[in-house]
Amino acid sequence: MRQSTDGRTRFLLGDKAVRGVLVRGTDLVNEMQTRHGLGLLETLVLGHGCLAATLLATSLKGDKDRLALRVECSGPIKGLVAEGNAAGEVRGYLRQNPIPLEKPLESFDLAPFFGAGFLSVSTHLEGGSQPFTGTIMLEHGNLALDLSQYFQTSEQTPTAIALSIQFDSDGLPVGAGGLLLQAMPGVEPVLMGELEECFAGLPSLGSYFSEGGGAEGLLAEQFGAFQPEILTTTTVAFACPCSKENISARLLTLPEEDLDELRSGPFPVETCCHYCNTTYLFNREEMEGRGWKDKGGKRSFSRHP
Repeated sequence: MRQSTDGRTRFLLGDKAVRGVLVRGTDLVNEMQTRHGLGLLETLVLGHGCLAATLLATSLKGDKDRLALRVECSGPIKGLVAEGNAAGEVRGYLRQNPIPLEKPLESFDLAPFFGAGFLSVSTHLEGGSQPFTGTIMLEHGNLALDLSQYFQTSEQTPTAIALSIQFDSDGLPVGAGGLLLQAMPGVEPVLMGELEECFAGLPSLGSYFSEGGGAEGLLAEQFGAFQPEILTTTTVAFACPCSKENISARLLTLPEEDLDELRSGPFPVETCCHYCNTTYLFNREEMEGRGWKDKGGKRSFSRHP
């Protein structure tokens, strides 16, 4: 099996005045496309979401902390969910697959497919009772631009984000990447202006990675004048921690009437994880082995041996 070249590189620019994250996620996007059976448009939309979640999750500290990016919109896309963690694992799904098209895709401008809606970013910290969530209205119909707007609005932090996927003639991803630059407190306006010019001249990351380019080479070529300081490079991958045991536990939270309906068949009962599209089957014995019993006047589920 070919070893993945995907990775997430954290770095600093301008004598630690700007922090950055560069993600190469070609294999990640390919795995996502295969698992969900996505077409080109669907891969582009969810791929951008997963790359963005990978970038944003770099700020997490705890191993079990996670970050969720959500879009709910009125356009044909309807919305998406992408979730990443500090370990570089990311997963996600579209609310509408396939995305309906009135005519063949003419460009990669996704604004008409998003329409009006909201973008939210939620941070789930280990041991926290509730996630921290920030929400803004979609203004651009472009996930990179709307996320930049999110950071400016919610955190008053100047942020630039680029997301890119390159496809071959068969609609398969051959290069995918994302870049985040974020100003640290007290950054000089002159430095930010110079970085904005460099960012505007950035090549397509998808194309760059499809041609064999690497993270260090890109930073040296595009930001060499700002003395890039590479901090860490870690792996990234499309991964989902779901299991039959987890799905079974979720079934136990269903209302009694819903469980009774499932127990009546037909068998096997088929369930599917939204995040990774993995299917789990439960036979009659497994479903009938889950019942109700009374405990102190309260109804609770029990699993019969």
